[in-house]
Amino acid sequence: MSNLNSSQPTKQLIAGYCGIIFGGIGAHKFILGYAPEGFIMLVIALVGGFFTYGISLLIMQLVGLIEGMIYLNKSPEEFVNTYFVNKQGWF
Repeated sequence: MSNLNSSQPTKQLIAGYCGIIFGGIGAHKFILGYAPEGFIMLVIALVGGFFTYGISLLIMQLVGLIEGMIYLNKSPEEFVNTYFVNKQGWF
């Protein structure tokens, strides 16, 4: 609990909801500070979506939906330990 500050539970909610709604473009990754992972999702969604008629965008949206649900189902302490202390970038 010593690693928990007041902005991290707010980031958990915002990242979770953005993962569910805007997960296809990696918005939740940028909120948590994972810029390389966010750019990977953004490029796959936009460039890959152009060449696959949107199929890769749907796949990235599914990944974002799953990650958003994972974020919201973790306790605040577990969320901080996983994504801020251990820096786990994916799932």
